Amino acid sequence: MDQMTTTTTKTATGESKFEPQPAKTDSFIQITDLTKQFPIKGGLLSRTVANVNAVQGVSLDIKKGETLGLVGESGCGKSTLGRCIIRLIEPTSGKIVIDGDDVTHKKGEELRALRRKMQIIFQDPYASLNPRMTVGSIISEPLEIHNLFDSKKDRLDRTKQLIELVGLRPEHINRYPHEFSGGQRQRIGIARALAVDPSFIVCDEPVSALDVSIQAQVINLLMDLQQRLGLTYLFIAHDLKVVEHISNRVAVMYLGKVVEIAEAEELYRHPSHPYTRALMSAIPVPDPRKRDQRIILTGDVPSPINPPSGCHFHPRCPDMIEECKTTCPSLRETRPAHRTACIRA
Repeated sequence: MDQMTTTTTKTATGESKFEPQPAKTDSFIQITDLTKQFPIKGGLLSRTVANVNAVQGVSLDIKKGETLGLVGESGCGKSTLGRCIIRLIEPTSGKIVIDGDDVTHKKGEELRALRRKMQIIFQDPYASLNPRMTVGSIISEPLEIHNLFDSKKDRLDRTKQLIELVGLRPEHINRYPHEFSGGQRQRIGIARALAVDPSFIVCDEPVSALDVSIQAQVINLLMDLQQRLGLTYLFIAHDLKVVEHISNRVAVMYLGKVVEIAEAEELYRHPSHPYTRALMSAIPVPDPRKRDQRIILTGDVPSPINPPSGCHFHPRCPDMIEECKTTCPSLRETRPAHRTACIRA
């Protein structure tokens, strides 16, 4: 999806007005109208009786070398979107272009070769590592699958290099995952993701299962690796402060749709969508007396099986008007480089 620039013009009344203008894109990843539905089977013949609309027509881009943060409530489709991008989950429709290469329908050897470009760091370091494999075997397995080194010695040297790169010691190579703490296990997962020299990594809530002090260490490691290796991240998380710290831009998802996207500083200073403002108002602050008015959303998140008509957020929105019930807003530029899917923004 093309990026937009803005030009300022004067209206008839003399007021300044910015207008979106098409510009050349330097996007590394372009996602266009991506949709993922999970069928629900029922009856004697196990026919599809309904669909879970996990991702609904998402279009966004990720620039080379940046970190795009992705936030939203549990069940809004963040992880599904990330896994669709790297083809761990097959999208129902839409288009995925990585570094100018349309990867939407690649299969077999083409898809295997694509795996070298993109990897994932999973949320739970306790469940994502095989307890029967040593650290060395876990990290070197991708090297064997992709035949990156001819000799065992070269693979061993590369494995030790990766172990040290993520802050562990070479003697850890023969230990098993249960011998490590959660933070150390996540470092092993990061080393495994880096083994094949990827360009793009989906960080699927990589610190949510860790203690706060360990979270900071892992976040700093990810940022350091990004600078040293030129990595591009999609960083999925619930913790808005962590996302603000690591991200260049932030996208907000609600019920399968991206409702707002902007530069991190711009989004946190000037949230435009009512849902984003509600999320921001929930961020803990050191002095509660200095907090802006807390926005309490009423009701529960609607079911993705039968989402509301019009704007999906309208049943819980404090700013809802009648038009919201029938009109599904698309992302539009409400401030320079700041897009919002809201009728009233």
